[in-house]
Amino acid sequence: MKPISKKDKLFTCFNKQLQKTDLQENLANLAYVAKAENLKVAFSTSFGAEDQVLLAAIQGIPEHGFKIFTLDTGRLFSETYALWARTQKRYSVQIEAYFPDATALEKYVNTQGINAFYESVALRKTCCHIRKVEPLRRALTDVDVWITGLRAEQSANRQSVELLEWDESYQLLKYQPLLHFTNQMLWGYVQQNNVSYNTLHDKGFVSIGCAPCTRAIREGEDFRAGRWWWEDHSKKECGLHSKN
Repeated sequence: MKPISKKDKLFTCFNKQLQKTDLQENLANLAYVAKAENLKVAFSTSFGAEDQVLLAAIQGIPEHGFKIFTLDTGRLFSETYALWARTQKRYSVQIEAYFPDATALEKYVNTQGINAFYESVALRKTCCHIRKVEPLRRALTDVDVWITGLRAEQSANRQSVELLEWDESYQLLKYQPLLHFTNQMLWGYVQQNNVSYNTLHDKGFVSIGCAPCTRAIREGEDFRAGRWWWEDHSKKECGLHSKN
């Protein structure tokens, strides 16, 4: 008999348990099964509204056992760092930080320039890889389930995302609890549960990344228009959520 693969095992464990309509019930089921099966779950936050909602819901689950981490690119907004500090204090939670490899970053800056990402898509993607993708790979080492804040409404590129996906690159199950949340549902949750959020959202910033690469969007613009706005293409991603 062919041995069951990690992929099949994880889908078997979680496929039915994570299909409830209540966000916290789904996360509680995830924590229960993960503990019973001795599986490692990690939640990555960039301190956007989606991630703040997820973090608030996770903190409502006693002894959830999830690893909570963030990627500090070194170019984040001061408002993001302030929210990071407030969030840790409010929930008494330690959010693990992963930083870019110093040698790789020094080489990139010293050979290409401090703001080389404005010069070409290739140089921008290299910067994203050094500051985000490589640290993420380290953060997800030995992780079985990765919780993300992706929503289908965020961009056309994310409408093909599924609630549960197998990520071949990281060899883990990727879970998007807010996938079918609309913007109205998201901010309704924020208000009803008094969730702390980045003050940049009040200034027209909807998707918040590195400071040099993010701007507020104008009325009628796409959700992702404020990210890498100088690039003339529609599917703008940094590589963290690339399709396999």
